[in-house]
Amino acid sequence: MSAFYVVKEGIAGFKRARFAAFSSITAIALSLLLLAVLARVSFNAYELADSIRADVQVEIYLQDIDENRKNSIRQSLLEYSIVQEVEFVSREQAMEIFRADFGVESELLGNVNFLPASFKVITTPEARASEIQELVSEVRSYRGVEEVTFNQRGLELLEERLRVLIIVGILLGAFIGLIAMILVYNTIRLTIYSKKDLIKAMKLVGATNSFIKRPFMFEGVLQGLIASGVAILGMWALFQYVIPRYLPQAGVISWPFGEWYFLTGALIVLGLIMGYFSSRLAAKKFIRETGIS
Repeated sequence: MSAFYVVKEGIAGFKRARFAAFSSITAIALSLLLLAVLARVSFNAYELADSIRADVQVEIYLQDIDENRKNSIRQSLLEYSIVQEVEFVSREQAMEIFRADFGVESELLGNVNFLPASFKVITTPEARASEIQELVSEVRSYRGVEEVTFNQRGLELLEERLRVLIIVGILLGAFIGLIAMILVYNTIRLTIYSKKDLIKAMKLVGATNSFIKRPFMFEGVLQGLIASGVAILGMWALFQYVIPRYLPQAGVISWPFGEWYFLTGALIVLGLIMGYFSSRLAAKKFIRETGIS
């Protein structure tokens, strides 16, 4: 009987404050949809950043040194935690690469080989620009090293843009989510005030505060669940039809962790949490403020 009453009264709350309920559901749905878009875009941006980091190479140009010194430098490089692979490029191999890149123009040099031997160091995907720069500074002091280069500014710019994207996404999503929770809060408050006399009567016959609050909390959870469903439909339509139509190149972006249901499940859980906590706070506060607790 208690469960039936909770469900019945929770659904009836929609009829008492229809516009407020519609507003809160719409706000939650929009905030969840925005969070879904930000999550998917941010995930793909992070994957792109990882792939770019994987292509970062440190070029270490060597002086004319013997094999023992080359092996010593190679071994020292492999001891760095951010170093994933070290490839030796001989002078002959460097010249072959040069001829392949420049074609017939390289024939003007004849048999002259002016290129030094080098090491190509591939760093780990999680290596930061500051860590690579520290590696470069230390390697430059090695005996037998002529010069060390890598695209520091490009990697720093990538990290900076990715950091800004994530921070802006989190702040924007949190702001809209807070607005949605405030709307749910106000909806439950209006419902409580509309039932003020009934709640007083229930208290007189011995109803507990938890019993009185349950229908309002169920109403908030129901709003969150409906909003989650709306957000999921909106997300599906957006990524299935809208984005591929106007931005075909964006239609290939992947789902977080490779599957659609991770993001869908997160939206459902987040919608329930937003509805539950905002309605719980509203019920607790405004039942107390009516002077009937």
